[in-house]
Amino acid sequence: MSTEKRIETIEHDGLVFDVLDEGPIGGEPVVLLHGWPERATVWRHVAPILNAAGYRTYTPDRRGFAPGARPKRRRDYTLPKLAGDIAALIDQVGGSAHVVGHDWGAATAWAVAGFHPEKVRTLTAVSVGHPASFMKAMVKSDQLRRSWYVVSFQLPFVPELIAKYGGAGFDRQLIKSGMTKDDVARVRAEIIDDGAFHTSLGCYRAVPLTDPRSVRFRITAPTTMVWSAGEVPLSRYGAERSADWCDGPFEFVALERGSHWLPTEAPDVLADIILERIQG
Repeated sequence: MSTEKRIETIEHDGLVFDVLDEGPIGGEPVVLLHGWPERATVWRHVAPILNAAGYRTYTPDRRGFAPGARPKRRRDYTLPKLAGDIAALIDQVGGSAHVVGHDWGAATAWAVAGFHPEKVRTLTAVSVGHPASFMKAMVKSDQLRRSWYVVSFQLPFVPELIAKYGGAGFDRQLIKSGMTKDDVARVRAEIIDDGAFHTSLGCYRAVPLTDPRSVRFRITAPTTMVWSAGEVPLSRYGAERSADWCDGPFEFVALERGSHWLPTEAPDVLADIILERIQG
């Protein structure tokens, strides 16, 4: 079931989220979730491919990014809160949907599938594995070293000042991870210049508030985990061992080429993987 009217915004938890609603009105719903430091536009090359295949895509600006959804408290960015926003969107578009997420969008997608399993038809996670697997990777792999920036983001005001006034260094870190200069300019326009940088860090700053036991949820939806050999911030261990938390069909796809930024770097490849999962 799909709504016959286009959705431009949804309201949840006193916040307003902008949504890009594209594709055939009667198409099966696919929810696309962006990561950090990006917004819904990260899916601009993937969504048209899914639309051409007959699917209707809903691409929200998530909590901390949407102009009407930027609470300031750390506790407003815990995984249950992030998942609740997307569950509210899925309720509005028919009650269940295929869910796809990249980076923090993937972490959110895992949480939606774990906390609200009845709402997720299939799950495609890109780069970031199941939260419990990610935590285990901290002690079983080099993930702790890769996650140095998460610790730095806990410092109040310092990351904001570096991004705004020491921009060249911030930009270099994104380029080092594989992002193109054009996409760095998009991040600067959509996140920093638009005033979303401080609140976009809420998901990172809420990590210390997370009880590890709360993310030990099982996944019943058919799931595909996509990881690239060019990943800088995420280890293969956390992605591949996500299978340990999946009770339904699970496929691990390791791409030999590509960086962390797959939605913009390899949209055709990623769209094919998504379609294989949701059509399977």
